[in-house]
Amino acid sequence: MTEIVITGIGATTPLGGDMASTWAGMVAGTSGVHAITEEWAADLPVKIAAHVKVDPSELIDRVKARRLDRSTQLALIAAQQAWTDAGFDWEAGEGVDPHRLSVSVASGIGGLHSLLNNWDAQRDKGYRRVSPFTIPMLMANAPAANVGLAIHAKAGVHTPVSACASSNEAISLGLDLLRLGRADVAVVGGTEATIHPLPLAAFGQMQALSRRNDEPERASRPWDADRDGFVMGEGSAILVIESLEHARARGAKIYGTIAGAGITADSYDMVQPDPSGEGQSHAMQKALQDAGLSASDIRHVNAHGTSTPAGDMTEAHSIRTALGKAADNVVVTSTKSMTGHLLGGAGALETLATLMALRERIVPPTINLEHPEAGLDVDVAANVARPLPEGDLAALNNSFGFGGHNVAIAITNANATF
Repeated sequence: MTEIVITGIGATTPLGGDMASTWAGMVAGTSGVHAITEEWAADLPVKIAAHVKVDPSELIDRVKARRLDRSTQLALIAAQQAWTDAGFDWEAGEGVDPHRLSVSVASGIGGLHSLLNNWDAQRDKGYRRVSPFTIPMLMANAPAANVGLAIHAKAGVHTPVSACASSNEAISLGLDLLRLGRADVAVVGGTEATIHPLPLAAFGQMQALSRRNDEPERASRPWDADRDGFVMGEGSAILVIESLEHARARGAKIYGTIAGAGITADSYDMVQPDPSGEGQSHAMQKALQDAGLSASDIRHVNAHGTSTPAGDMTEAHSIRTALGKAADNVVVTSTKSMTGHLLGGAGALETLATLMALRERIVPPTINLEHPEAGLDVDVAANVARPLPEGDLAALNNSFGFGGHNVAIAITNANATF
């Protein structure tokens, strides 16, 4: 089977404006969650969120930004970092045949700010105040399309939409396209920007968000007995992936290997995970099978771990079920404890965190885990980063989404060149 390697990474997150600063924040156990100080949050029951550390207005020209939803702005920033990191020219797409270059960038919700802000303008000031760019701004495929335009990708531009599993599904799709020989290089990942009164109110009405407004940094607390919901985050993470043969031929640096992926569906409920964890376990097992790995090869799992009462323990049990006794040797973490939940962008960021954990041989902590839930039967790196052993390592990253979507990505440090 064709080996697929990661040759470029980029991110803009609540912890930093690139992956290096984001990773440093993760290892240090830094929280990116803060109080929302804008007036529009005053009457909301939830007044905390995790905005990106570096606002896109600092990096994107104001005129250009007016034609792009915030989610697309974040995707372009992360994509440019990843593309440049892979050794390519952002403007010219130099070194890649456009007909052998694909894009798969996901968003769980899409251009929410563009949709709602333009509706506000029409309602308050009339239809003439609606931007003529509204439709191409609000489309869910806008981030992928704009990344594709920037690098001249012609082998296909795709936008998987599967809620909070979206960007890991985008990575899986890119993996498949490369294995099938339909492209030599793929730009994959996800983005989301939904910190807005409506989603905060809607998720709040579902009792899905933490209301620890007086302690924002302590609000996201996966597996803690006192957890009361997730924290809304925003950001983007992008990877450049390519066949090992193509990467070696051009002398690219290699971070590691995307060894496999597993996708399942619960078919249980629109918003609640199947409490048996069957679909989640099967996704992990399918990822292992696809990668040619056994449960004993896995040393780390970056969990979906959102900090919700039902979801956290279901996932812990599904990890134990998928890996069996081998789970005793696995260090689990949830970096959402620091970044909040990036929804459609979460999987890609956490796949990058998984990659960095293998490369640097250290697992970032799950912060705020002060009182582990009774019955937690996996080894979570609580509050302090944990070392990983030397040698060849493999890990899993899980993403689960409303609708019962489950995606697991298997990463190894095989083929890494530094």
